[in-house]
Amino acid sequence: MKKDLSLKEQIAQMIVVRASGYLFDHQIRYPAWEASNAQLQQWLEEFNLGGVILLGGSSVELQKRSQQLQDWANIPLLIAADIEEGIGQRFPGGTWFPPPMALSAIYEQDPLQAQQYANQMGKITAQEALAVGINWLLAPVVDVNNNPDNPVINIRAFGDRPEVVSVLTNAFIKGAKSTAILTTAKHFPGHGDTSTDSHLDLPSLDHSEKRLEAVELPPFQSAIAAGVDSMMTAHLLIPAWDKQKPVTLSPEIITNKLRKQLGFTGLVVTDALIMGGITKYASPEEVAVMAVEAGNDILLMPDDPEVAIASIYDAVKSGRINEQRINQSWARIWSAKQKVIQSKAEALKLSSNAARAIVDSILQESLQARNIPLIVEDQQIHRNLIVVDDVLNTPFLDIHTPAIAIPQQLNYQRQVVDHNTLNCILSDRRPTLLQVFIRGNPFRGNAGLTAKAKQIYQQLIESDLVKGIIIYGSPYVFDWFNLINSDLPLVFSYGQMEQAQAIALKTLYSLDSKALPSDFQKNFGF
Repeated sequence: MKKDLSLKEQIAQMIVVRASGYLFDHQIRYPAWEASNAQLQQWLEEFNLGGVILLGGSSVELQKRSQQLQDWANIPLLIAADIEEGIGQRFPGGTWFPPPMALSAIYEQDPLQAQQYANQMGKITAQEALAVGINWLLAPVVDVNNNPDNPVINIRAFGDRPEVVSVLTNAFIKGAKSTAILTTAKHFPGHGDTSTDSHLDLPSLDHSEKRLEAVELPPFQSAIAAGVDSMMTAHLLIPAWDKQKPVTLSPEIITNKLRKQLGFTGLVVTDALIMGGITKYASPEEVAVMAVEAGNDILLMPDDPEVAIASIYDAVKSGRINEQRINQSWARIWSAKQKVIQSKAEALKLSSNAARAIVDSILQESLQARNIPLIVEDQQIHRNLIVVDDVLNTPFLDIHTPAIAIPQQLNYQRQVVDHNTLNCILSDRRPTLLQVFIRGNPFRGNAGLTAKAKQIYQQLIESDLVKGIIIYGSPYVFDWFNLINSDLPLVFSYGQMEQAQAIALKTLYSLDSKALPSDFQKNFGF
């Protein structure tokens, strides 16, 4: 295959754009970020873009979509996805693991078991990703989440101590690298101790160099030693290393610190360039040029790829960027592509019984419970109050899922609310099961509980209407509920998926097969 490209083609290979995982334009969910098929095909055929990052569509549909995109490209694409918790996290049908922080809870009791789970998680995620056409995992998260108020990393991290994060992410990387997939350590040099979401604004990590080297850096050094293929930069300001430029745009941090001092020779990729933490710093044209100057090989999700390519090309022609700098990135990109091109495609086998059993084990061993079981002593109608981040975006919740279907069998009527409608929950006087699906997520700006939400929850619990609580997602939310009332039956699960719901409810009510229909026994292990 031809490796010699023109300057503009080499620059285009440094660009990775967002694309919908769905096959058709009318299915696009985020039109501001995801191009139409006609536009995407033009970019791949005429501009020779280097890759795409996918979101949306089922796992099976994604296999067709990935092949379609590869067919449009002249040079094989890097096809990436943020699948930190398995394929099923983003693409229904695949295995969906609990958040990585669940493994740190297991590590405290059984370090070797936690490492084994992390290795299996990496291997299964990689195998299923390759089966649907994804060849680049934007995982694992290598940040140390030692700030409970972190709104964006939170339970995506493998823990709050550098030694635990290092061990578990190493195991994940080694599991993934048993296949030919590319792995990524993110977000260099550490996004865990921030309380600002870089999707919205530019956080500043105001620690000394000594502290950075003791806490933030060790997991990344460990990932490099484990052979991680790529490193994703964080949109952070780190004054101890560069008082002016965010990490993504800093030659001092990317070239001197990461490349020269830490000895990383793989791909360096920016975090998404449409994030507020970087768009507020400079224009899209200047951001693209500065990212290349800093030492990044791949620019992820620039606002307009054509503008990014033209800006970098002009910077080379004007002498601002040395053409050799572009050649170096293209050489690294080609080397990475050679690895995945030569790999043998995995058979399409998703969410196997063995994989689901591992998920169940992680959920069971990281579960916390107190004051159980919850006894339903009367036949009156109860309320199943479910609180989610956004009622229009709940892939883990539907009429058939355990959080709704199991309480319904026990004479509970559902009420589903989110932060926009939370005020309405105080007027209902029925005995209540409270199920809270809250975790730190990008673009929310908080770690799960606002001051207003805490006030409403406290009023609800003080009314004596709540008879039991299940928290799905954040241990920090669980800790708060545990603090305000220590008497109620309370269950905490790191997971939010159907398997997590079934296990949590079974634990809360001490259910057995006699309590529920046979289809629940078959589907959810009762």
